[in-house]
Amino acid sequence: MLWPKGHAIAPPATPGDEVYGLGPKDIAGKPVTFVQHVSTPTMSIFRPKGFNTGAAVVVFPGGGYRVLAIDLEGTEVCDWLTTKGITCVVLKYRVPGSGPYWNDECDCRRDPREPMALQDAQRAISLLRTRAASLGIDPHRIGVLGFSAGGRMVADVSHHAMRSYRALDDADKVSVRPDFAIALYPGHLWTEPGLTLDPDVTIDPHAPPTFIVQAEDDPTDDIRESLTYYLALQKAKIPVEMHLYAEGGHAFGLRRTEDPVTRWPELAEVWMRTIGVLPAVSR
Repeated sequence: MLWPKGHAIAPPATPGDEVYGLGPKDIAGKPVTFVQHVSTPTMSIFRPKGFNTGAAVVVFPGGGYRVLAIDLEGTEVCDWLTTKGITCVVLKYRVPGSGPYWNDECDCRRDPREPMALQDAQRAISLLRTRAASLGIDPHRIGVLGFSAGGRMVADVSHHAMRSYRALDDADKVSVRPDFAIALYPGHLWTEPGLTLDPDVTIDPHAPPTFIVQAEDDPTDDIRESLTYYLALQKAKIPVEMHLYAEGGHAFGLRRTEDPVTRWPELAEVWMRTIGVLPAVSR
């Protein structure tokens, strides 16, 4: 459980029983499992396989704040990170309507009355920092990684030093900001004209080092989402590294294909070593 038993939290935009199902198309020849109508957020912890580096990553699956691609952009990330000695945490945050989303009824953008996705992300980071000793985690090496809408969550939690909910217990006495951030094909960051940052995103100069990846032919999140965010971070002198690929589309996750974009985890690992999250490779 993410929140204390008996504590009332804001419900998703539409009611319904939590349900799992398969997406309409396969990715890299395999189906994608989605979960929808999440009203009780949880985090699943996957321990490192073999050597424990002390680093941890909280993963935010994408799904347009409607559903969560819980395997493609969740547990499959942990299959990779745990082999690198990193504790991996998949956050099953509230959906639908827990962040800025497109509403089919009005054919317009809607924003939640409470930032539910951000609240769940901040709470997860707080709990990990509080339990760091028992989990074998360095409380100063906790990062976040998110895809699409989860990429917007990466930005939100990176730039909100203040807690977005009333403190409840000792877990809420520690910092809610991650120590490093990885955003994959992030959405909801750019608006026209030009490369204009979404007005709801305020850049904090103390945000953590950030790694961005996107394919230029992404039909869902325009490449300008990543470009705008990168330029905003660079202007604020926040360490940022971005990798753009000509092809790859959207929602490629970590599933290997012939597209070079699917080799991004190798670059991310090198980056984590350069910023001191993972130990340097001995020469």
